Amino acid sequence: MTEPTKSAQGVYVGFDDLLALEYRGRQVSFLPRQPVHSLLSGRFASRMRGRGLNFEEIRDYRPGDDVRSIDWKVTARLRKPHVRVFDEERDRQTLLVVDQRLSMFFGSRRAMKSVTAAEAAAIGAWRVLGSGDRIGAVVFNDRELAEFRAKRSRSTVLQILAAIATYNRALSVGNGATATPAMLNRSIEQVRRRALHDAVVIVISDFDGADDQTRSMMGEMARHNDVVALLVHDPLQSDLPPSASMTVTDGDLQIRLDVGRDSVRKDIERATRERVGGVLAWSHQIGVPVLPLSAAEETAPQLRKLLGAMPARQGRGGQVSSGAHLG
Repeated sequence: MTEPTKSAQGVYVGFDDLLALEYRGRQVSFLPRQPVHSLLSGRFASRMRGRGLNFEEIRDYRPGDDVRSIDWKVTARLRKPHVRVFDEERDRQTLLVVDQRLSMFFGSRRAMKSVTAAEAAAIGAWRVLGSGDRIGAVVFNDRELAEFRAKRSRSTVLQILAAIATYNRALSVGNGATATPAMLNRSIEQVRRRALHDAVVIVISDFDGADDQTRSMMGEMARHNDVVALLVHDPLQSDLPPSASMTVTDGDLQIRLDVGRDSVRKDIERATRERVGGVLAWSHQIGVPVLPLSAAEETAPQLRKLLGAMPARQGRGGQVSSGAHLG
């Protein structure tokens, strides 16, 4: 597989671009007990290797507790024995599902949705590797998918990034490719076979083609794993311009897209909102957090808000965005 290095800013992303995001990955936290505003608060067990134990809570002393775990400061302050409780640290695998289909080859401001997804995947891969855990992926387009077994290896991350860059560079408005919505379910099914228990699965997609089967597979995975959906969107798709047509380009070729009559434009907007709304509903329907990721904004700051930032020395973490207009 070749490794494209050049990028047309916002339209394509190159291997070197994804390589350069290693530092950004260090700024995103996958630690448990995110700040109270974090959307992932309390969901993830720690995957940071080291001591082997993670602090969980302070609670009342109970018969049979190890006296060595008594927190004497809390005990003295409350005048009742309290102990510090730890849970075991576990080495977990994280599996990324990265969408590079034609439906992702759309962007109205900063970047294409495909570029945003690639950047998010790279930041996540570097963060997991930096935490000492295993990272694997399924990268897919409208014709095929590439699977990478989870390993605690820099070379695995590089292979994943090379595949993402290759699939990304293959996107074009003039190559005659046909959109295949069913590739979403095929890719999720592939990762479902690998995520049998206690894995972290992060699906990065616009979820074009999501249906009842998608929802069922995501819910099934979430019963035994931590599953997160990063919903990549562009504001223009839910708020099309009033003009009858607009220019679409891949950096080289240009075509005029006829939006058509007002009724047609509203149909497109309604279909987009129904798709997005259906996926967002997974948060309360099947317990899968759905985090909106806008292609119109920088990727790394959004991830820090959604997932939490690495705690500062004073103990402060990242903030979470209060909401987003989806498209």
